[in-house]
Amino acid sequence: MTVLSAQTPKHGGDVYQLARDLGVEVKNLLDFSANINPLGFPPGVLAAVQEALKEIGHYPDRQCLDLRRDLAAYHHLTPDEILLGNGSTELIYLVARALKLKKALIVAPAFSEYETALKVAQVPVDFHLTAEADNFTLNKAPDLGGADLVFLANPASPSGALLPAARLLPLVAALDAAGAYLLLDEAFIDFVEEASLKAHLGRFPRLLILRSFTKFFGIPGMRLGYLLAAPAVIAQLAQAQEPWSVNTMAQAMGRACLRDGDFMARSRSLIVAERAYLFERLAVLNGCRPFAGVVNYLLVKLTRPGLTAAKLRKAMLAHHVLIRDASNFRGLDDRFFRLAVRSRQENDRLLAALEQCLQGD
Repeated sequence: MTVLSAQTPKHGGDVYQLARDLGVEVKNLLDFSANINPLGFPPGVLAAVQEALKEIGHYPDRQCLDLRRDLAAYHHLTPDEILLGNGSTELIYLVARALKLKKALIVAPAFSEYETALKVAQVPVDFHLTAEADNFTLNKAPDLGGADLVFLANPASPSGALLPAARLLPLVAALDAAGAYLLLDEAFIDFVEEASLKAHLGRFPRLLILRSFTKFFGIPGMRLGYLLAAPAVIAQLAQAQEPWSVNTMAQAMGRACLRDGDFMARSRSLIVAERAYLFERLAVLNGCRPFAGVVNYLLVKLTRPGLTAAKLRKAMLAHHVLIRDASNFRGLDDRFFRLAVRSRQENDRLLAALEQCLQGD
């Protein structure tokens, strides 16, 4: 008999443990719990890795200078405004320990690693809970309560809703005037790149923008992220960062990703079409209420009494389909789950399994 852990996983994408639990190979699981580009990674990545193999007899470029230059050109910034890391999560932990914070505030629901990183750094933390009626986005500036750093994701996670610049910039200005840093997590902004606040970076010396190659470019196993901030902040963080945290392969992959404009355009077009399709189909399923978003995932609330995300997740696993139980996001309850947006064939398989599980409840 297959025994599955009753505990909600901390993150999505726990495919290796689930495959072991189910006695199947990873390739036989359809993972909707991790929000990775359904197109995979850009085709040029393979050639870049093959070429980079010639360099693994040397230590990686500690400064990641070539990749920083490419990113600077891509974002219309300078290399001194960019810091690379072993995934954006490493940079979250780096910020928490290196800025010598007195207290932090997290706008929630939010990525759990914000809180964990602050606890590891022994930084006290408060939470500003957003409301379901506001699609879990800020409707007003939060009370800092003495905090000198605010964590805010835009687009929001897990709702996928976007706070437009017209509403966000006054908040950034208010926090800057109050002497507080804002770590703006733009891990999913690639799907709506025009909404990034990167063009306003020079106006706000305490604004830190977190970016990731993981989701949009489909390379979660490689671990590659970066931070955009004023040169003085980047220099301070770089001094506290462990050396050689970004390997040669990851640097080569990042450069290859930035060169493929066709891949970026196809990715955005696919997600717009498939997100709309998935949202419409979910909206007519009895017992489901999806939330509108702008990225490659959808938050869904179960509306049928007695049905929980944990129960649904377990039922879906019988179909070898993995969804993200979102009940462990602070501010959400056991009725919420999250789904990645994937290809039409995969989305149809998900919907068929969901319909069966909802009818069988």
